[in-house]
Amino acid sequence: MSFQHVRKAVFPVAGMGTRFLPVTKASPKEMLPIVDKPLIQYAVEEAAAAGITDMIFITGRNKRAIEDHFDKAYELEVELEARGKQDLLAAVREVTPKSVNCIYIRQAEALGLGHAVLCARPVVGEEPFAVILADDLIDGEPPVMRQMTELFEAQQCSVLGVQEVPREQTRSYGIVKAEPWGKTTEIIRGIVEKPKPEDAPSNLAVIGRYILSARTFDHLQQVNPGSGGEIQLTDGIASLLREERVLAYRFAGTRYDCGSKLGYLQATVVFGQRHPEVGADFRAYLGSLGKGG
Repeated sequence: MSFQHVRKAVFPVAGMGTRFLPVTKASPKEMLPIVDKPLIQYAVEEAAAAGITDMIFITGRNKRAIEDHFDKAYELEVELEARGKQDLLAAVREVTPKSVNCIYIRQAEALGLGHAVLCARPVVGEEPFAVILADDLIDGEPPVMRQMTELFEAQQCSVLGVQEVPREQTRSYGIVKAEPWGKTTEIIRGIVEKPKPEDAPSNLAVIGRYILSARTFDHLQQVNPGSGGEIQLTDGIASLLREERVLAYRFAGTRYDCGSKLGYLQATVVFGQRHPEVGADFRAYLGSLGKGG
């Protein structure tokens, strides 16, 4: 097999975001802001920092705001330029990195994460690809997807981002059974979707970062749909394990589960404190709260 690079990333953004209702009734959860940038922009910037050039969004109903966000806003740019607001104009123009292409594919029915990934096959083709879940905001240096693409290029096999979770939370994640292989990597021997704590093979959970070989599509097409007709990405990966090596990577970084209200608030506090415009005042405000102010 020839040496491969990761050039394409899939962003499954068709979900309804029910945990954030009513705000997500008409607005995509991926557009929820952390200070002044939506979650999906953080995800795209992370992919771009890894050298990925093709951003493939698997969208659904009420997701037009995502397309508009990464589109050129002629009227807004003209207005900002006329008013001499160069800083804001630069911020608007930098939303989409110049090196990337944005591609949108409509998922007619929300039939599971595996189905969403499968929708990207016509664009991905026979290349390895990343999958990034925008509501998992990961603060890492270098960015986590860059860490993972470097590992992929060295090993030329699929890589899953993982971290340990409390055993009582295994029912919320795909959980891997793995054997030590390197300082931050393990070879995956099995993977189970949302097991009960007493049935989980470990407490090592897959977080929303994947690099997968193109063979994953073949396995997803053969997966039997589960409840609600959903196709699980975990099941496709479990099948892939029978023919290819897949690594679990313990990434360097802090993950915020912005699909939950608590994780979202935690990320807002952390990112707000270091924001160049309001960070100092925000830190002072938080300090005053500790004093009963």
